[in-house]
Amino acid sequence: MRTDDAGQVDVLIVGAGLSGIGAGCHLRRDCPERTFAILEARGATGGTWDLFRYPGIRSDSDMQTLGYAFAPWKGAQTIAGGASILRYVRQTAAEYGVEERIRFNRRVVSADYDSGDCTWTVQVQGTDGSHPPETTEMRCSFLLMCTGYYRYDEGYAPPFEGVERFAGSVIHPQHWREDLDYAGKRVVVIGSGATAITLVPAMARTAGHVTMLQRSPSYVISLPSVDPLAKLARRLLPETLAYQLVRWKNVALMALSYQLSRRRPRLVKAVIRRGVRSQLPEGYDVDTHFAPIYDPWDQRMCVVPDADLFKALHAGTASIVTDRIETFTERGLMLAGGTELEADLIVTATGLRLQAIGGTTLSVDGVDVHLPDTLAYRGMMLSGVPNFALTIGYTNASWTLKADLTANYVCRLLNHMAAHGHRQCMPTSDPQGVVRRPLIDLASGYVQRSIEELPAQGSERPWQVRQNYPLDMLDFRRAELDDGVMQFSAARRREPPTATRAHSGVR
Repeated sequence: MRTDDAGQVDVLIVGAGLSGIGAGCHLRRDCPERTFAILEARGATGGTWDLFRYPGIRSDSDMQTLGYAFAPWKGAQTIAGGASILRYVRQTAAEYGVEERIRFNRRVVSADYDSGDCTWTVQVQGTDGSHPPETTEMRCSFLLMCTGYYRYDEGYAPPFEGVERFAGSVIHPQHWREDLDYAGKRVVVIGSGATAITLVPAMARTAGHVTMLQRSPSYVISLPSVDPLAKLARRLLPETLAYQLVRWKNVALMALSYQLSRRRPRLVKAVIRRGVRSQLPEGYDVDTHFAPIYDPWDQRMCVVPDADLFKALHAGTASIVTDRIETFTERGLMLAGGTELEADLIVTATGLRLQAIGGTTLSVDGVDVHLPDTLAYRGMMLSGVPNFALTIGYTNASWTLKADLTANYVCRLLNHMAAHGHRQCMPTSDPQGVVRRPLIDLASGYVQRSIEELPAQGSERPWQVRQNYPLDMLDFRRAELDDGVMQFSAARRREPPTATRAHSGVR
């Protein structure tokens, strides 16, 4: 096995999507003397925004908070299309000189930490199609995983009975074909989440008719695609000040919405219901198609820009059916209620498959790290795992808000270690009196299917994962790094693995 041409770096970032590019920019800004490289399994930057190509792909968060804190979003659209977001990510990477640090078609397979020299040895497999795939090795002092939490190569598709009988086409949005022609055709989109809510109005512009088939409804709210305050602020204020003003307005509104939903769910339900009813045709069955059985923010809310979904329903180019699928037929779908939905194309917007740290296997001194045994420190490091961090965004706000905080905190750690002669930082492997809880507090199917494969969070700080950006911002930027939980040290003598050290972490 040969050593990768990057050799050894101070920080190795895995993933060149929104989080990985942001982390590289933070290192450029806050740790300019640290060497780093970014490994990307695919052949392009952008992550989600390059991978997904389905019609209408867009943000489900406002761009003032989905954008980086240090790089103002300059587009007019607050709810922006995927192509615009991709350009923004790539322009930011170019501006900060991060592009030159990216190595494409390299998937991290495993990483072992040597506590004797405080170094990760990372096994990297080529993904450029060569047979057999080339395997190389890299070394780094700190490993930062920015891989998101879903599988890029495979979406979730439940086993549908009779799917082989269907005479038309079936496609998952994660694997959209750009040459797919649905003009004038009957389309059924299975699902009720953000992807389905995006697909239906976009496809309805050219399809013969689009039916959204949902087993149960989601909360849907309409927001303007252009924020009037952002437009006014840009005209009256300097760019950076205008960006921060609108950004904090949106942070405050998100926090207020979430807290009110948790404390007064019946009130929030009523407000959302009134908003939906006002945008639907007279007499529309709101109780069947837009009344979820769960409380607001038990799952993520679906945002529609400029009421595009409701406009398609008004125009009759789209419709919603709420029922269960009994089986696929030659002509479409037979539903539990006895209705057959005929279709030429069926889109299975049935969700994602979760995958922690990109499927990478971790070990410390040759002892495997079993992720479910670990606790997440500040939602970004793992108990008992040295010089390691991962990026997981908020469930009730923009992903990038937490990604920025994580990258900033890693930079603080690196600078603190350099200033004090430390070579290793590690959240304690044996936190006392901490009650374990699921890492992601969502009832969504894609979360519940895989939640047991992820690290856990604890019942109290710093093991508790807060869904509160303002509090986290104060905590991440001002909290003492030497908090009694984070352990700093120089290189230590490595202990050989024993039978009693089956896994790294806590149980």
